[in-house]
Amino acid sequence: MRDKKYLEKLGENIANARKKMNLTQEEFAEKSEIDRSSLARIESGKVNSTINKLREIASALNMKIEDLVKVD
Repeated sequence: MRDKKYLEKLGENIANARKKMNLTQEEFAEKSEIDRSSLARIESGKVNSTINKLREIASALNMKIEDLVKVD
């Protein structure tokens, strides 16, 4: 799988988990203390996030980082 596909899957996993919490991007961005536009780029697979940013997102979702990056 190419890098772009991994980034898209990561974004999809984050968006799905956020939606399960019934949070908008704006609400989740505030909860995870990241910029909404950054979150939108991550969820769309357009940016390669740092491990620290993924840690913040995973923490806000009450998940482990490895669950966010899981590709079936």
